[in-house]
Amino acid sequence: MIALLQRVSRSAVRVEGETIARIGPGVTILLGVLLDDRSADIDRLVKKIPFLRIFPDEKGRMDRSLVDIGGEALVVSQFTLAADLRRGRRPSFDAAMPPDPARELYEEFCRRLAEHVPVKRGIFGAMMEVEILNDGPVTLILDSRKL
Repeated sequence: MIALLQRVSRSAVRVEGETIARIGPGVTILLGVLLDDRSADIDRLVKKIPFLRIFPDEKGRMDRSLVDIGGEALVVSQFTLAADLRRGRRPSFDAAMPPDPARELYEEFCRRLAEHVPVKRGIFGAMMEVEILNDGPVTLILDSRKL
């Protein structure tokens, strides 16, 4: 499971021109579910993400977590994070989990993350416009297989 996490001042998701989710300060998480992902991958991400010290303290040092600042998370499914770009010019998405089981893991990730912080989400599999006002910018890539 790959989570591309961005610290944001605000973020929103629109589907067919309608805003379906919006957050203030917090993180936007683009989540890619891979073929071999399981609940254990969710465990590793959910134990890490809410507690990453990526927000500034009063001295400007990254020393506060999403939990510490009372921030929100916006989670958006992003199968293109599974892209294999080693050959040719067209990405291969063979490593992405098929939609039905991927949706189940995406929903489980959102539910479990919501045990720690408020979570808003996009619509799994929909064509979305994601508005991200990256703060910093701070962007991190978390691969559950390497945590």
